[in-house]
Amino acid sequence: MTITVPAPVEKLTARMHRWLYRRTGGTFGGTVGRTKRPVALLTTTGRRSGKPREWPLLCLADGDRHVVVASNAGRDHHPAWLLNLRANPRATLQIGPDRLDVLARVATPAEADELWPRLHAMYSGYADYQAGTDRDLPVVILESTINPDRPSHNPASPSVE
Repeated sequence: MTITVPAPVEKLTARMHRWLYRRTGGTFGGTVGRTKRPVALLTTTGRRSGKPREWPLLCLADGDRHVVVASNAGRDHHPAWLLNLRANPRATLQIGPDRLDVLARVATPAEADELWPRLHAMYSGYADYQAGTDRDLPVVILESTINPDRPSHNPASPSVE
């Protein structure tokens, strides 16, 4: 069963989540739920404003890349962050205290088929989201790009699991 949260409440909750995550380096807000599902902060560039836009998202580690789902809680339209990534696929992913420069792309159908069992194991609510909408939920792969100029980039840090 999917519970629809009013947009103002969702925005306030996301704002508090981002603030806590940033202030604590992911100590608070780095996981959610009893099963401690991993959360990362994805920073995109607004497709119209050009300003940084930050989103707390469930995030699955997949080797040296990370995977997120553009579920938008099962709504009939894609989330703004996906539209931003389509306009500019370069983004930043914060996992705990570490920030990675990433290049985003939508998974191929074969890649998505391979990833869905692990994504459903991480969060079973994706099945409810998919059942509640006619659109496919895009699986987005975030591949790290090395940026030696970013002091907080730490490629040796452990991945979110």
